[in-house]
Amino acid sequence: MSMGKRILWGGLGWVMGGPIGAVIGYAMASMSDQKGGSSFGSFSTASSRPYPRTKPGDFIVSFLVLLGAVMKADKQLLKSELDYVKQFLQKQFGTNDVKDFMILLKDILKQDYPLRDVCRQIQRSMDHPSRLELVHILFGLSQADGHIHPDEIKVIHTIAGYLNINENDFISIQSMFVRDTHSDYKILEVSPSATDGEIKKAYRKMASKYHPDKVTHLGEDLQDLAEEKFKAVNDAYQTIKKDRGMS
Repeated sequence: MSMGKRILWGGLGWVMGGPIGAVIGYAMASMSDQKGGSSFGSFSTASSRPYPRTKPGDFIVSFLVLLGAVMKADKQLLKSELDYVKQFLQKQFGTNDVKDFMILLKDILKQDYPLRDVCRQIQRSMDHPSRLELVHILFGLSQADGHIHPDEIKVIHTIAGYLNINENDFISIQSMFVRDTHSDYKILEVSPSATDGEIKKAYRKMASKYHPDKVTHLGEDLQDLAEEKFKAVNDAYQTIKKDRGMS
């Protein structure tokens, strides 16, 4: 199945210019050196599989830059993180594409790219529910080793800001991974002092915001991640209801 059919990042409208184009240019040169001048899989303009000037082709490059930034945040590159990325890509692309993307990721990890510019390029062309999904994936990567490092949270927070994700939405997603005594309230973006009526209203709002139907264009695998957020919202609400004795 082709890249475009496996992952439907609809409406991104990418262009070859800007920071993403720079990453692609570097990757093509690097891959050419490593393969003795041969083409770079999905990104080569000379191969029988030309670089797809399509939404998924450009998006995955920028996405790898974000993943790389989180992986480097704690000054450690762990096998568990590489495995997380590889498994994620395998659900979206063919085996040959994954091999090329993992080589590209290793090159990206060696470089420093303008994170703000990359995020802004995503932000301009990707809808809000899809950007929330990105933040969820980045926290999943951070948790891959069983521990979310504070420096990883800082980088994800920075990325979220560049993606125009507001603070409440960021804290809501973070609280699904980093638990404390008020996590259930944070997930619903409401204060522990809120009334029962305000709790119910907040639940309805968050259930709508994180409903899996909002990201059907991302494909089945990523819709599964959206369902995880939706379940977290429901679980938080049920816990609060039980603690408060709400009907």
